[in-house]
Amino acid sequence: MEWQALPCFTGTAVLILLIVLPFSASDNRLVPGKPLSPGSIIVSDGGAFALGFFAPSKSTPTKLYLGIWYNGIPKLTIVWVANRETPATNTTSSTLSFTNTSNLVLSEGDGGGRVLWATTNVGAAPASSPPTAVLLNTGNLVICSPNGSMLWQSFEHPTDTFLPGMKIRYRYGARVDNERIVAWKGSSDPSPGRFSFGVDRNTLLQTFLSDGSRPVLRSATWMGDLVMSQRMNNNSIIVYTAFVDNKEEIYVTYTLSEGATHTRYVVTYSGEYQLQSWSSWTSTWDVLWKWPSAECTRYGYCGPYGYCNETVLPAPSCKCLDGFEPANIEELASGRFSTGCRRKEPLRGCGDGFLALPGMKSRDRFTRIGIGGSTFEECAAKCNRNCSCVGYAYAKLSSGRSGGDVARCLVWAGELVDTGKSSAVLGGETLYIRLAGMDASTGKRTKSNAVRIVLPIFGSSVLVLICISLAWFKFKGTFGYYP
Repeated sequence: MEWQALPCFTGTAVLILLIVLPFSASDNRLVPGKPLSPGSIIVSDGGAFALGFFAPSKSTPTKLYLGIWYNGIPKLTIVWVANRETPATNTTSSTLSFTNTSNLVLSEGDGGGRVLWATTNVGAAPASSPPTAVLLNTGNLVICSPNGSMLWQSFEHPTDTFLPGMKIRYRYGARVDNERIVAWKGSSDPSPGRFSFGVDRNTLLQTFLSDGSRPVLRSATWMGDLVMSQRMNNNSIIVYTAFVDNKEEIYVTYTLSEGATHTRYVVTYSGEYQLQSWSSWTSTWDVLWKWPSAECTRYGYCGPYGYCNETVLPAPSCKCLDGFEPANIEELASGRFSTGCRRKEPLRGCGDGFLALPGMKSRDRFTRIGIGGSTFEECAAKCNRNCSCVGYAYAKLSSGRSGGDVARCLVWAGELVDTGKSSAVLGGETLYIRLAGMDASTGKRTKSNAVRIVLPIFGSSVLVLICISLAWFKFKGTFGYYP
């Protein structure tokens, strides 16, 4: 988000002067007894980030927030906000300081006044060895003990921005909310908005962009890759994405290629998850990639048994899975199947086999049943034995939690929702869908019921015609006219 930074002011008469006055910069740390006040900032050791007070817009100068932003670029771009829901209104007495329990506290008013925000569970430190708060050059604000151990960090409490080195994670057994990137409520309102991005706590194998509790877009299911790299189109930036699963947590993080300009993921208040890169030529944030990338990639857009085919450019569109047809023929011309697709031929039971569909995004609402040393054959057999199972997918996952590779067997019952086909780096796997007319043992198509009925009838009809023709020729030869 882009904002106008405001140092401390006392009234309208001096507002314009104070807007153009530079901040008073200190070093990269905050120590007990030396609070941070409006008009002063802390700059990271490498100069990439700054911590201080800011106002979202000139129209609301009485609301101040404590935040972290990119230092040294023309447009002040906030990446973290401490007091999202409780802005400071007393712009002359707001301070960020240490308490005697080694926590940071943001307050306003004389003598401590009203507490707007504070860190928690840091723990008391002896007066002889007080903690320090350091702004790292990654944009991470950390509280450190004298021996260098990290007691608290802002990266574990993100707002709307996902920075390199930050984790989006799920902690096993955690009783607190796990990290989610939450958009601002509006262009000048840093409070938590409608849209968020994070790990799906029900499966731990996929991420969601959500509008409140409603899914907007779903990632492909994790297939076991530990590190993936992707070069942005027409750009020298390479994004390295890492997936980590250990005994404590499962998370995704990323780094950038050496020399890359400022780059970040952000959830916008309008509901997009964007990868942005700063352009020094245009002094703007270029959008390298965004999610949703196309209308049909939105969650469930193509309906049951429909999928978004992103390989069709420049306009991805809805298609039916093989063996299915639009449930509403009139929608076919519109390119969207709001009612989804239906089977061309009803299932006959457990005797039906499975059709392999490569390069697909697996559907949502799956059951994960394969762990440990399960094989592909065992996964297929589990689905085949269950007559209500309509599909499955199998992959090997690299897991630090298990000390090696583990299997991932996903099975589905009911309608297939939110599948897709993409040429992107992430997301292509083979889905196995139960279809009528597929041989369960060979996986090859067999004759349909219609073919089984039509062929004998057609053969009998041909035989009757042959017999009639032979009889006619014989009759002609016996009773024919001879000159």
